[in-house]
Amino acid sequence: MGDARTIDIDGVTVPRLLYGTAWKEDATERLVTLALEQGFRGFDTANQRKHYYEAGTGAALAKAVQAGRVRREDLFIQTKFTFRRGQDHRLPYDENAPAATQVAQSFEKSLEHLQTDYIDSLVLHGPWTGERLHPTDWQVWRAMEAIHKQGRVRLLGVSNFKLEQVRLLCARAEVKPRFVQNRCYAARAWDRDIRDVCAQEGIRYQGFSLLTANRALVDHAMVKKIAAGHGKTPAQTVFRFALDVGMIALTGTKDAAHMAQDLDVFDFTLTPAEIAAIEKAAMPR
Repeated sequence: MGDARTIDIDGVTVPRLLYGTAWKEDATERLVTLALEQGFRGFDTANQRKHYYEAGTGAALAKAVQAGRVRREDLFIQTKFTFRRGQDHRLPYDENAPAATQVAQSFEKSLEHLQTDYIDSLVLHGPWTGERLHPTDWQVWRAMEAIHKQGRVRLLGVSNFKLEQVRLLCARAEVKPRFVQNRCYAARAWDRDIRDVCAQEGIRYQGFSLLTANRALVDHAMVKKIAAGHGKTPAQTVFRFALDVGMIALTGTKDAAHMAQDLDVFDFTLTPAEIAAIEKAAMPR
C-alpha cells in the first residue's frame, strides 16, 4: 500500500480502511479472501461467536499467507475481548474465572483461531457498564496491558466507549489506548466530542456503520452533488469524509465491486467547504 493508505502508530503500519467481519457467519472465510483479493490488508474481528466467526477470518488469512499471496507482516489483524453479556453460549473462556483469566483465555483462543503468534490490535469490546469505568474494566485493561508488555499484542484499544470513559481510561492506563472504535452517527456530529479527545490523547478514532447508520445522509442531494463533482459515489464520498477528518474507516460490504470502490478513495480529497457541508447536513435542526 502507498503511504496515503496507511498510518504509522508506534511502529505499526495501520491501514486507514479496515474490513469488518461481523455478521458474516459461514461466509466469513470466503468474504475475507475476497477482501484480500480486492486489496484490503486490515481486518477487524472479535472473539465473540455471537456476531463474529473469528476462525473463518483466520482460515482465510492463513491460507493467503501459506500460498504466498500476502505476508503476515503486511496484515493488520484486530480482535476483541468481549464480556459475558455480549456473548452467547459459545464462550471463549471460563465464565466463572476472574476477569483477567478470561482475557488470557480469550486471547489464547484468538491466536489459535487466527493462526498467528501475535495480534496487531486487541480491543476491549465495550465497558462493563454503560457509565464510567467499573473495577472489572480495570482488571481487564491491566490483563490486556500485561499481554502488550509480553510483546504478543502490539496496540490496545476500546470499542463502544463514551466520552467520560475514554477520559478516565487515558488518565489511569499504563499502556494508553491507541484506538477508540464506535458506531459513528452523522446526526451525533460524527462523534466529534470523542474524536476531539482522541486527537488530544494521540488516539485514532475508528468509525463503523458509516453507511448503515447514516442512510439518509448517503441519499442526501448535497452528498450526491459532492460525489458527482469528484466522479465518485456517495458511499465513497462518506468514506473520504471519514478519512479527511482523521478517522480510520471500517466497511463490511459483502460485494466485491463495493470492496474495490471503498478502497478507491485515495485519489481525491474533499475541500474544507465540502467537509463542513457534510458535517452540517445531518445535524438536528
